[in-house]
Parts: sequence; C-alpha cells; structure tokens
Amino acid sequence: MRSTGLFCSRRTVLALLVSSSVVSLSKGSTALADQTSQNRFGYEDVIGRAKALAERPFDAEAATIPQELTKLSYDSYREIRFRRDRAFWRDGASDYRLLLFHLGFLHTKPVQVHIIKNGTAIPIPFTTGLFEYGKVPVPKQLSPSLGFAGFAVTTTLNDPNVQDELISFIGASYFRFLGRGHRYGLSARSLAIDVGGERPEEFPFFRALWLEEPSRDSTELTIYGLLDSRSVAGAFRYVVTPGKQTSVQVTATIMPRREIARLGVAPLTSMFLAGEGDLSRRTDFRPEIHDSDGLIFRTESGEWAWRPIQNPKALRISSFAGRNLRGFGLMQRDRNFEHYQDLEAQYHARPGYWIEPEGEWGDGRLELIEIPTDNEGFDNIVACWTPSTPLPAGKATVFSYRLSALSTTGALHPYGQVKNSFNGANSLESSADGVGKKRFIIDFADGDLAFYLSDAKRVEVVASTTAGAILGTILDPNPITKGFRVIVDVNLPAGESTELRVFLKSRGRVLTEIWTNSWTVAAPDSIPKAVRND
Repeated sequence: MRSTGLFCSRRTVLALLVSSSVVSLSKGSTALADQTSQNRFGYEDVIGRAKALAERPFDAEAATIPQELTKLSYDSYREIRFRRDRAFWRDGASDYRLLLFHLGFLHTKPVQVHIIKNGTAIPIPFTTGLFEYGKVPVPKQLSPSLGFAGFAVTTTLNDPNVQDELISFIGASYFRFLGRGHRYGLSARSLAIDVGGERPEEFPFFRALWLEEPSRDSTELTIYGLLDSRSVAGAFRYVVTPGKQTSVQVTATIMPRREIARLGVAPLTSMFLAGEGDLSRRTDFRPEIHDSDGLIFRTESGEWAWRPIQNPKALRISSFAGRNLRGFGLMQRDRNFEHYQDLEAQYHARPGYWIEPEGEWGDGRLELIEIPTDNEGFDNIVACWTPSTPLPAGKATVFSYRLSALSTTGALHPYGQVKNSFNGANSLESSADGVGKKRFIIDFADGDLAFYLSDAKRVEVVASTTAGAILGTILDPNPITKGFRVIVDVNLPAGESTELRVFLKSRGRVLTEIWTNSWTVAAPDSIPKAVRND
C-alpha cells in the first residue's frame, strides 16, 4: 500500500521530532507554530483566538473535504484505522499515546490537531501514512493541511502493561472518557444551544484542538479546544486525570455573537431504549437496553434526588429549577449483567458521568430531555444546566466544573438509594371528564435502611404531587435488598401533568434520596405531541 507522504518546502516547513515522527508544516496549513519558545502557548492564547473569532461573523464555509471521503459508507469508514505503530509519544517515557481519527462518512468538519512541545504549539499535518485503509482505496493528493476528524488518547488505565483508550474527541464538540473497567456509553458535550427549544438545535464544533505533550511523570493530560458556531465562539480547557474514577476538569469561556436564551452548560447525552419500568419497550430477548438509567442531582439546600429515565411515547422535557445546583449526572446505576444479557454491548459496564460545578452558577434550571426512540443506536437522552438569564452578546462568561466517570453513586451521599422503579398501567376512571389512576413502585436500599428492618413502624413514606392526589401509600420491608418497597397510588384529571416526589424518613431524619417522576394523563381522544414538565 503506497502512501502519498508529506509535501515539504524549504521555505515554509517547520519540523518537530515527535515520537520519532518528523512533523512537517506547510505554509497553507493553519499554522505555522502558534508560539515561539519565549512565549509558552496556553489557555490564554485559546481565549484570545476565541475572542477574535467571536468579533467576526460566523464563517459557514468550513473547510471542505474531498468527495471521495464524504461518500464513504459506514462500513468503508470503519475500514480506515490509525496505525498504532505511528502513535505519537510512543517512543517517549510517558504512559500516554495519541491516535488520530480520519475524516469521512459523517465526520466532515476537519479539526486541526496540535501538540504543544516545550511551550510551542505545532500542528500535525495529515498524511495517509498514519492510517491503514483496508479494502478502501488510499486517497490521492490530500493536503497536509486537511486536518482530522478528532483524536483518542490511550494510557495504562486497566493494566500497567496495556494501553487502553482513555478519552476521545470526535464529532462537533462531543467527547467521551473512561474510568477503570468501563466500556464506552454516554457522551459529554462541550456546549449545547437550543436543545429542546423552539428553535432548531445548533451544534457548536471544534475548529482546533491542542494537547500538551506529557512527560514521564505526568499524571494529568491537558487539552485545549477552540469552539465555533453561528451563535457563539468559545475556549475550553480539559485537564484529564486517569484512574479508577477518571475525572476531567473543564473550564469554558463562552463568547456569544448573539443573545442566547437556551444555553446548555455541561451537557450530557445518552441512550435509553428499554428498562425495568416499562416492559412494552423491549424489542428482543434483552430485558434492558440503555447507557444510563437515571438522572441524579443535588440542590443548593443539600437535597439529593433520583429521576428514572424513560423512553417516552412523546417528547418530554422536565425542568428542575434552583439556584447554584451542587451537582448532577446521568448514571448507569444497575451494574448486573443478568439484567441486560448483552455480551457485545456490555451495558452493565457503561460509566455514569457526575458533574460538580465550581463557583456559583447562579439561577438556572437542570433540564432532562427524553426523546422517543425505537433504535438503540440513537442517543435520545440529554441533560444540561441552563442559566435563567440569557447570555448577552459580546460578553464573555466562564463556567468551571469537574466531570467524573463513576461505576456507582454509593459514595456520593449517605442516604438510601432508589434501586428499582416500576410503573403500573394507566387506568381511566369512568366520569364526565375522566380521571387517570396509576400505581408507582419504588425500591429503596442501602444507606441506613437495614437498621430499621426490625421496626418498620419507625419509617414514614413522604409522598407529594403537584397535581391530582395521593390516594394511598404502602411500605413493605424488603429483607432481600435490606431496604424497603414503597407503593404509591395517584390519581390525576385527564389532560393534566404532575410531578411526584417520594422519600423515606424516620421522625425528623431523612433516610433516602428523593425519587421523582412525572406523569401525564392524556385528554380524552387526544395524544400529546410533546409534554413539558416544569
């Protein structure tokens, strides 16, 4: 297989020896080195580029890629793989390796990837010699300034002698990362605009990414990103700390070109097709099919709440208003393989992502967006925080937070947790307007619940609804889970929606997190196109 190699010119080429690979830079490439050795490249440089970008009209004519790449099918694109023997940093003492993704198929927005070595940012030129093409013909005459679809970084995450993928950036502003023993599932996004709003959603994308070359003793990996879209430009810094619970420290400087009313900060996206609470959504032998099974969040007052995720029959948007949210995340709380029975996808090993805001984010709302789907290949769940006050045009706003990959929520708080959640069938009572009736079943376990099993009379069910009425509650000790099962019966007039809250307490002591859920009873002879629960 013949490579086109690199185009070199004596006048316009800078050279950098990176991992035994000579990296050449063309004058037509976006870049010549961003800095000289006397001025170390860092986050302030990315902020400066974002500011300059925001002051100009959005350039919709992003760099185009050859048609032979855009016409690649899903299967042919998968034939193209980065050559592991050409991984950057492989000949150094560092435990990290950098791999690149080829442009093509759905990945048609090129991003310029740079390595920061000794304070100087050097772009990586494209060359077909970095890739294996399998049955796909090797493209001809591609420019070194073509760029890439993104990158992945590997490290000794699960075994000191084995390189496993740690984090990847590919597609718009999406990135994914893993903790020890995890398999890829949900994704993080750097920014969301108008997700779930009346306007068409806007997808900001990275124009450039930079990675600081790690040393032998580096325990962290630092990445910078230059974001752009029609409405906003932005500078991002990601400090990745691998481990059992890999974390990413994120700093985002957002510079709107227009006033943005629906800005999604720290957005997460996941997939939920079928779960334990709704057997009607099962499509095959697998009992459950999802990357995440619940939204967990902590309010400024210290309340912890758990919202089971569902695959609704109509678009559903749930908002949880509050000031200075202390944390939120999409979690895969169920880690039992028998509940999924999927040897290939291994849904039981998918991580949850937990976000802890730094500083005060002010007034805003946490939003959970659930989109109907019949395909497990479609990410239909979004969670993000939206400020109450629109971001004004021309003013920079900074958000900082820590994002962690978790296998369990057990260490987040000391309370009992929701282990299972089931919904009974809707029934419509016979009356002039119609009143819906439904039963909800919640299993609480862990925390200090086992202490109360010998005297269940000390435990009280606290149930409330924003509409309709709580008809009754039942509390059953569950010696198998060393917790309690709660049954709540609710009624609701047809055409209305309600928010339910259920938790356990003993006298003045809160014993569990709050289970919360929404329920809508359709008006007679009508099916709602979308449901919004605020």
